[in-house]
Order: sequence, then C-alpha cells, then structure tokens
Amino acid sequence: MPKKKSQEKTSQNKKLNNDEKELLSYKEAFRFNRKAFLLLYKRYPQMFTSSIICVIWDALTPYVGIYLSARIIDEIAGSRNPETLKRLVLYTLFSAAFISLVTALLSKWRNNQESGMYFKVQQVFTQKLMEMDFVNIDDAKTHEMLSTINQNQNGGGWGLYRVTGNMNNLISAVFSLLGGAALTVTLFTQLVPEDAGKLTVLNNPLFVLVIIAVMLAVTYIGSALNNKAGSYYARRADAHNLGNRLFGFYGWLGYQQELAPDMRIYRQDIICDRYNSDKTSTFGSKGIFARYARGPIGLYNAASAAIAWFLVGGVTVFVCLKALAGAFGVGSVTMYSTAVLSINSGIATFFGTVGDMRNNASFLKLIFDFLEMPNTMRQGFRPVDKRDHWNYEIEFRDVSFKYPGSEEYALKHVSMKFGAGERLAVVGQNGSGKTTFIKLLCRLYDPTEGVILLNGTDIREFDYLEYMAIFSVVFQDFRLFAFSLGQNVGTKVAYDSELAGNVLRKAGFGERLDTLEDGLETYLYKDFSKKGVEISGGEAQKIALARTLYKDAPFIVLDEPTAALDPIAESEVYSNFNDIVGDKTAIYISHRLSSCRFCNDILVFHEGELVQRGSHEELCKETDGKYYELWNSQAQYYNA
Repeated sequence: MPKKKSQEKTSQNKKLNNDEKELLSYKEAFRFNRKAFLLLYKRYPQMFTSSIICVIWDALTPYVGIYLSARIIDEIAGSRNPETLKRLVLYTLFSAAFISLVTALLSKWRNNQESGMYFKVQQVFTQKLMEMDFVNIDDAKTHEMLSTINQNQNGGGWGLYRVTGNMNNLISAVFSLLGGAALTVTLFTQLVPEDAGKLTVLNNPLFVLVIIAVMLAVTYIGSALNNKAGSYYARRADAHNLGNRLFGFYGWLGYQQELAPDMRIYRQDIICDRYNSDKTSTFGSKGIFARYARGPIGLYNAASAAIAWFLVGGVTVFVCLKALAGAFGVGSVTMYSTAVLSINSGIATFFGTVGDMRNNASFLKLIFDFLEMPNTMRQGFRPVDKRDHWNYEIEFRDVSFKYPGSEEYALKHVSMKFGAGERLAVVGQNGSGKTTFIKLLCRLYDPTEGVILLNGTDIREFDYLEYMAIFSVVFQDFRLFAFSLGQNVGTKVAYDSELAGNVLRKAGFGERLDTLEDGLETYLYKDFSKKGVEISGGEAQKIALARTLYKDAPFIVLDEPTAALDPIAESEVYSNFNDIVGDKTAIYISHRLSSCRFCNDILVFHEGELVQRGSHEELCKETDGKYYELWNSQAQYYNA
C-alpha cells in the first residue's frame, strides 16, 4: 500500500476511534425517554394502549399453561385419577383456545394502531418543519440536524422508534417477573422433609436468600455486559451513519437512470468501486465494527451468554435437589424451572432495556433539540386589508440583511417603493441580492436593519399567514408533486376544475392538457399511478405558472419563469404576459435582460445594493451604469 494512502486510512481510523458519543446519566436518560413517551402518547394514545394491553397479556398468559401442565404431570406421576386428569386436560385445552382467540384479537388491534409507524414518526418532524420559522428551515445547520436524526433512525434504529419497543420490553419484563414470582413463591416456602438428611440445608432461610441474591447478581451482570456491548454501537453512531451515507451514495449510483450516461462516459463506476470494495470501510471486514465484533463486543456478548447459562444450570440444580429431597413432585420441577427462567429473562430484559434506554437517550436529546428549536420571528395579529383592485403599496425603507451566521451583508441600505399593477423586473449578476430581496418581500426573513411597509404599516404587524397570502410565487427551484395535475394547480384535494383548466391554458399548457386521457385527474409521474405521465422541464414551469394564477393573489413573483422553455414558448409567455397577469402586481426576476423589456420598471442589484432603477430605455442611456454593462455583454452575442 502506498505510504500516502496508508497515512490517510490511519488518520481516518484515528478520527473514528476518537469520535465517540458521550452517554448521558441515567437521570437524564429517564427524563428524555419520558418526554419522548409523552410526545408519542399524546399523538397516538390508542397505539400505546393497545400495545400495553397486548404486552401484559403476552407476559402473563404463558404461566397458565405452565401451571396446568405441572398439575397434569403431578397427577400422572401420582394418583392418576382419570376424572382429575380429564378435568385438567379440558382446562388446558379451553384456556389455550381462549388465550389464542384473545391474543389474535389484541394483536390485530395493536397491528392496526402501529401500522405506518415510520410515517407517524416522520409526521412529528414534518409538523415541526411546517411550524418553524423559515430562517431556521433555510439554515444548513437545521438540515444537518434533521439529516443526522434520520440517519440515526434508519441506520441504527435509534430515536423515537426505539421508545415504543423499550416501553413494551419494560412492561413485559415487569409482568413476567410478577407472574414468575407468583409461581415460584412455593419453591421457597415448601420445605424439604426432616428425614432428607443433608439436603435439609435447603430449608435454611439464609441459603434461600443467597440463592435469590446470586440470581439477581448474575442476571444484572449479564445484562450489564450485554448493554456494554450495545453501547459501542451507540457511541459510534456517527461512524455508522457515515458508513450508511457512503453506501447509500456509492452503492446505488448505478441504479439511477438520470445518471447512467455520465456513469458510463466517465467510468464513474471505478470511483464507486474504490469505496464499495474497501475492506477498511465502516462495515468492511477490517473496519471499525468488525474489529469491535472480534474484540470487546464479542467478549462482552460471550461473557453475558456464559453467565446466563451458569444461572440456568444453578437454578435447575436447586430445583432438582428440592424435588429429590421430597419437597414437591416431578410436575413442579417443570413449573419451577420454567418460572425461574422466566424471572431470569424478565430481570435480564429489564436491566437490558434500562441500558438500551440510556444508550438511546443521547439520540433523543438531539431530537428534542430540533423539536424545541424556538421561533424568533415576530407574529403580528393585524389583519391585512382586503382592498378593492388590490390597491397595495410596498416600501423598503433603508433595508439591510445578513444571513444567520454571516458577517457579510446580503442586502445593504435598500430603499424603494412600488405600487399596484406595476410590472417590475429585478436583474443583476449571481449573488447580487435578487433572491434575498424576494425572500424579504414575502417575509420568509425579517430585515436585519430597516423596515418593510405595506400601505405604510410595518409588515411585522400583520398576521403572518394573512400577509403571505397576498403573494403567489414561482421560485426558481419550485417543486411539483406526484399528485393529479389539478391538485398540483389548485394545491388542494377539492379544487375548482374549471378555474384550473383556464389557468393552465393561460399559462400555455392547453395543447398538452387536451392530449391527457384523464385530463386534470391525470397523475404527474408514476409514483402512485401506472398511468402517471412524465413532463418536461418547460411543461413543469407552465404548471407552476398556472399554480400562481390559480391562487389569484395581488402580487405575483416569478423567478426565472421561462428558463426551461424553448424560444417559441418563451416568446408566447412574454407576448401574453399582460393578459396572463391581468391587474396584479408582477415582480419578475431574470438573468436574460432581453426578457425584461416588457416591464415598465427595472431594479438593478449589484453586490447587495440597489444601484439603478428605471425603464429599459432610460437605463440604456446610462452608459456608465451596471445595466448598460449587463445588457451589452449579452446583446453582443445576438448582434454578432
């Protein structure tokens, strides 16, 4: 192996070895698990109710069969009374049938309530995102946090998924202990006969206490060892997530149809093979988890299993000795052995679950850091006036803005006004502040300095949702959904089909609409329907434009609305623009200045500042201005 490559791998392994999660204390672990349980229970109470009842039922019912089987064996080994045997067998059959019937009904109830658990958990995060300030949604740290949460859940099963399982295991353990204890009380109270010789020592209360203490100690130690093994996975969750991300990326690139040409032309399969065949990777045979499996994880698990079997052997010997001494019959040997093993299993499950809850607590903490992220944007209560003919005026008064965590101004001292019915173009180079201007206008962000006014009132005074309702926007990176065409346009299930059809034709989608067999009920893409249709980028932009018209808001904002259209379709949109927009106020963002000539007012941004404003003709006369420079830099290609 080349020295440089060896050093890289050594450095990576050191990073993985040092990159450990710190486990929280048991007190903190209990607090976060309790919060998580209450969070889910508040949303899905029947899911937890059905699960708890099922767990208790499943934990206790086996003891009915154990008890009746022991009585049958005792009767066969003893007096062999036919009537007694018949009665015990009937009790066993009827109880088994009844338990099976109730178990089936309870399981069906629980399965119905727990179905779609993945989506129920995701709904918790989706609701938080919908309620979150956009300033937080747009922050890369928020997406990194949510991505980590999803990787923890999908990779190692950590987080909210584990809460329900741990709750079930705890309840099952407690009731297994109670049921086993009820059956084993007589194991310690039934005395060995005095004529049993040396075996009478089994009657000594101190001996009984020692047996119980050893059972508890061995069970606890076994569970602790098992939890210690599991903690390695929890501590190395970041390495586990990184491995999953690398596999999810490099392992599936070849399956993506849209990437297939580049994969083949540039032989990117060679790059993928380097990662997929690396034995020192996270899940490779020489990777970190393989080393742990051969080392501490394997040793802890082996020791835990050995101790468990040591306990089984010790309990079996104790029960058999008491039976040999005459304390009880052979049927009770089976009952006591099974019951004691159930107690052992219950104790092991209890301690194991407590340890797993502690391992899971750090992942729950991250989830609550996300869910409890505070909203800081001011929420006004003033209603937006519903004015005739949309007679609104917007004013930016000395507005400056910095993105969170940045020291640089994205906008600096912008002051301007525009009113109802105007056609406003916003132009400038990449990074000049155009998109930031739109985000502030729509109140996705609040200004760092200055104020934005609607008819003379600070927009922060208005009800947030009412203010946003006066804007209809086609963002450059808009999305359509795999719903029906009509639902994409109307943005609701029950939409106005006549209006949806009209705005689609107005946006230039009429010809394609006429070819669709199911019309507005045609599904876009094939995610949910085999009859779904694939649409081009230009068609998608027309649908997005129709969506803005359907909303019928007084302000329409179009961010590069024709970027994916062919020249003929683009020309049609421009020539019909006034008819499409009507008496609404239109704000148009574009890199192609030739497409802005129909606008009566052009705003020119440069390095975060509004450097020019005027009509195309006026701005072209300012030969030392930015607009003139941009216009001529593009026009020279057409003139040539």
